[in-house]
Amino acid sequence: MQLRKMMVMLAALSSMSLALTACGDDAKAAETCTSDTDCSSNFCNTAAGVCMDTCESGSDCPDSEKNCAVLAGSSNTTQKVCQCQTNQLCNSDDSTSLVCGTVSKRCEEPGSTPAGCTKDADCGSGNTCNTTTGVCSPAATTCTGEGKATCAYGSACYSGTCSAPPAPTCENYQNFSNKAALGTTGPIIFKVATGTATTDTAFCGNTSTKRVKITISAYSDTAWPATAAGLNGFLYVLVNGTTQAPSISSSTGNYTVSGNRADIVANICVLPSSTTTSLGYYFTGGNFACHQANY
Repeated sequence: MQLRKMMVMLAALSSMSLALTACGDDAKAAETCTSDTDCSSNFCNTAAGVCMDTCESGSDCPDSEKNCAVLAGSSNTTQKVCQCQTNQLCNSDDSTSLVCGTVSKRCEEPGSTPAGCTKDADCGSGNTCNTTTGVCSPAATTCTGEGKATCAYGSACYSGTCSAPPAPTCENYQNFSNKAALGTTGPIIFKVATGTATTDTAFCGNTSTKRVKITISAYSDTAWPATAAGLNGFLYVLVNGTTQAPSISSSTGNYTVSGNRADIVANICVLPSSTTTSLGYYFTGGNFACHQANY
């Protein structure tokens, strides 16, 4: 009888060991995702593409991922999730060679998830990518200068505050039928300014002899082409909503790139008596910029 009881106990212990091993494996295996709805926990770490376990305190988390906190860089600023902290804690039982993922914040095999973000589009809405560390973090709400600065992609720095570019209300936009071509992933126009207006029959011809220069300033996560001739998807929208390629001179000073910013000088030719024109510009996948040029 004693031998039989011992065998039963050993079998039970063996089953418990297998169950614990299975649980441990499940804790380390992450579901892949692109949005919260892909996860049984309803929380997706979009920068790493893995699901994370939600929690209220560290007691809800496994010992290897005991840090219960809001995920840095997540668009969800209230939900806490279980996160790892060190490689040592990921290998507390000395039987694995896991690492604490710098982006996934889960214990994982080395190289399981990408090194991190390379551009803002890799991060959740309202976040920016530190391209040096590959880590997403909430975008600043205050800024200095102009253009993208430290603002989230799609916003720009205006008077020290990150905000969306002005909403388009001009007739050019109202009559523009291809609004599906717009978005917040392409180059973002953050400023349009009127430059000089001169009589130039050599450039404009003998009818619309007044040449007005318009400077369009935009930023992009994608590298700008070497010359204005390489600008793809950049269009000028007339008042009636039709589009045409902007007239950009190839001479020096009409296309200037500095970092993620480009300043593009486009030309319009108007009648000698004209003093104002409603203009519209956009890049495919970017915002629509209205501008009332007075000259």
